Amino acid sequence: MQDALKAFLQKSRLNNGLKAIQIEELWEALMGKTIAKYTDKIEIINHTLFIQTSVGPLKNELLYQKTLIIQRINESFGEKVIAEVVIR
Repeated sequence: MQDALKAFLQKSRLNNGLKAIQIEELWEALMGKTIAKYTDKIEIINHTLFIQTSVGPLKNELLYQKTLIIQRINESFGEKVIAEVVIR
């Protein structure tokens, strides 16, 4: 039953939503309290992580850390979940 559920989730559109929720839960541990506090929204569309924040300096910091963000998220999931990061 567990394998069937995993297979269903991998093929469905729900998978991105579940991954985004898991990333939100891990976000503070991955990026730190300050970044997590000022991150407004996180979503995944086609292996692209969209991060929304209204704090200008944080946007710049996240732009410099794109590669690190991708690496940390993919390592925490043990698979390639994110290929690109877009900061809004």
